[in-house]
Amino acid sequence: MVTPGGEVAFVTRMIEESLHLNTRVQWYTSMLGKLSSVTEIVERLKENQNDNWCVTEFVQGTRTKRWAVAWSWADMRPTMAVARGIPHLPKHLLPFPSEVTFTIPATTITTTASRLNETVQPLDLSWRYKPQISTGVGIAQKNVWSRSARRKKQKDFTSPATEVGETSSDDEQDPALVFKIDIRQHVDKEITMTCRWLEGKDPVLFESFCGMLRRQILSPLQ
Repeated sequence: MVTPGGEVAFVTRMIEESLHLNTRVQWYTSMLGKLSSVTEIVERLKENQNDNWCVTEFVQGTRTKRWAVAWSWADMRPTMAVARGIPHLPKHLLPFPSEVTFTIPATTITTTASRLNETVQPLDLSWRYKPQISTGVGIAQKNVWSRSARRKKQKDFTSPATEVGETSSDDEQDPALVFKIDIRQHVDKEITMTCRWLEGKDPVLFESFCGMLRRQILSPLQ
């Protein structure tokens, strides 16, 4: 197919059209014949305030390569393997990491799971852990793990009770962060914990939660 301006101009028009369609389409995808085009398309997305994109490459035989860029205006976050499929691409062209993994020394899955639940359950969020698969999913309406949030919760706890029938506006909002936590034991008996970003708009919020989780899980062991 031949188009005025080449593949960059064609995909740029797709980006412009996606601004109007927005979340009526879950994901917009494009395949490119030049690696340099990936750089230009990602820059176009960033110029339009998009922070949810994927890049990958297709290898055919020993020489032929094609590249793909996909983007979404929704807040569902793909896995790292999907979103960051061109590892040699400059870091500023890769989307924010949607997974954080760390190793937990000298422990067991049962002990780690207990520590995880002790850390997450007291927080003002929805949390469900399945011991059969060593996996839990959490939904937070806002940052409820910072020191200021914990102080506010303690203050609210000592305040007069809420009137019957009164509801919080937070209950009516879309979740600010949805995450999944997996605990795995590997062949060498090493235990790892992976926190995966499933849904949300704010990468700083996800990074903040992962930082808190790592500190709380590792602090008694260091």
